[in-house]
This record gives sequence, structure tokens and C-alpha cells, in this order.
Amino acid sequence: MSTLFSHFFTKINQIAPLEHNFTEVLDTIALKPKILYFYGKMPENMVKNGIQTRPKTVAIVGSRHNTKYGEEIAYKLAYELAKHNVVIVSGLAYGIDSIAHRGCLDADGVTLAVLGNPIDQIYPVSHRSLAAEIVEKGGAVISEYAPKATEYQNTPLAPAEYISKISKHREIDRKSAFLYRNRLISGLSDAVVVVEAAEQSGSLNTATHALNQGREVFAVPGNITNPYSQGCNKLIKQGAIPYTSPKDVLDFLFPEESLKKHQKLRQAKLFGDTDVETLILQALASGARSGEEIMTKTHLPPEIFNQTITLLELKSRVRALGMNNWAIL
Repeated sequence: MSTLFSHFFTKINQIAPLEHNFTEVLDTIALKPKILYFYGKMPENMVKNGIQTRPKTVAIVGSRHNTKYGEEIAYKLAYELAKHNVVIVSGLAYGIDSIAHRGCLDADGVTLAVLGNPIDQIYPVSHRSLAAEIVEKGGAVISEYAPKATEYQNTPLAPAEYISKISKHREIDRKSAFLYRNRLISGLSDAVVVVEAAEQSGSLNTATHALNQGREVFAVPGNITNPYSQGCNKLIKQGAIPYTSPKDVLDFLFPEESLKKHQKLRQAKLFGDTDVETLILQALASGARSGEEIMTKTHLPPEIFNQTITLLELKSRVRALGMNNWAIL
């Protein structure tokens, strides 16, 4: 590691999940961690209308061997969510994980990287500078595996539950450790978005944890001939929400704001460029469909109605249903 970034990894913090507002959600998941080790700081509660709330958090995961399609989607999603003060969680791995962290950082957002190895061994090594930037910009690098430093030698690297079930030894294999950490990535999040995943991808393991934890799962549809989309397409067949734009996730996270926008848009549709257009649009909104009903409600003469309804159709404000029936677009 370069000396430029080494100072970010000199202080290892240690907490139990219940000791912080952001991590207390992990106390509700199966096989909850006993201790979390981390560099940086955990996100603090946000205050809105005098009420403190945990920041909305989304995990973005996917293949280590992403395509350009996956890169564009993961980056844009992380960037847009971060602009709405959503915390992004991922695993610091090659591919989609690192792209998600980068998109969030470029939007001046807060992102957390959950490791599957001891906290003092940033992996992969080539992402040490990325990990340092995460810490520098207000995020955290987290692990449930204690550092191998002398003062931690009596602390198990894995949670006690896992050691008793898997091995009598202090060490566990790296592949298993990364699969175990996936439950933390989903557990910290309100929703998980799987961007690209092969049929046997570890990202599907994260999605499984998310479903078991009651988190929402989104999956990005992909080309059926692309092996790195087979996992996502399978998730959608099994009931995951198809992801089409950042709005899908934002509407889930902020349903009240989405409803307000929808109501404003709906209200805007009831006003035309002229008073006569507005009369017709509001008549349609009240349930009128036929030209005769609209003219009765609006008291418009046939020539004015016909002229105005034609203009509204040309402006794509209404559509003809046939037999002189109309509907708002």
C-alpha cells in the first residue's frame, strides 16, 4: 500500500451491532454477528421534520466479470441513489462491486464495503486505494473477521455460530467466508439490486439472504444469451422486481415522495394550453368518455369540441378509443 493511503488503515474500530443505530438492524438477522471491525465511520441517522431516521441503504452486487452494459447500469444506479442520500453497500470485489462504490463516491455519497476476510487484510490488494477513498469520504470498510494483529489473537475470525457448525479451527476457507459476509451486505440494506450474475454467482447467494431477511430484491434483466445475465433472469422468473431505472428503487425507498410526484403529474394532466382544453381534460378525468358526454358536461358546441379534441390528440394529451370515445393519455 502506498504511504499516501496507509494512514486510513491505522485505527481499527470495534462495535457490537446494537451499539450503533445503523448496524442494529443486523441484530435481527439469522446468524447475527457478535462483533464488527471497521475503518472509518458508520452512517449516522438523518433528521427530517425533527424525526431521526436511519438512512436508506441499498446493496448493489453483481458479477466480477461484468459487461459494459452492467458497468453502465451499476454506475448510474449508485450515482443517482447517492445523489438522494442513499447509502450504497457492496463488497469491494472486482467488477460490479467496485463500480458501485465508484459511482457513489463520484456523486459525493457514502458507501460501505463489507469484506469477507480479516479487517487488516484489504482484498483485493489492488482495491486498497478505493477502500482508502471510501473511508476518506465518510464511509467505512467493515468485516466481522478480526485482524490478525497480536492483540486480537484470542478473538475468533468467524462468528462462534459458524465455527461450531463448520470447523473446530479458528480459520475458515476464503470462499466460505465471502459467502458468509453476503448476509451482512443484504442485512444492512433496505433493498438489494443484482446487476449481473451468472447462474452460480455469489450474488445470488446475497439475493437469497435478502429474501430470507425480508429485504426487497431487484434484478437487472439481461440478454438471454449472455451467461452473466442468466442469474438475474432467473431471479426475475422467481419473483424479483425487474430493474429498469433508478426510479424503480427510489420509488420503493421513498413511496411518499413518489406518490406526491404522481399526484402532481396527474393534476398537471388536467390542465391544457387553453381554457377549452382544460374543460375537456377535466371532463375526461371525471369519467366522461363519449363526445356527447363531454359536450354535455362542458356546454361546448360541437364545432369547438371537435376542433379542440383534435388538437389535444395531436398534442398526445388524449387518445381516441373509437366510436367518438376518448381517454386522457
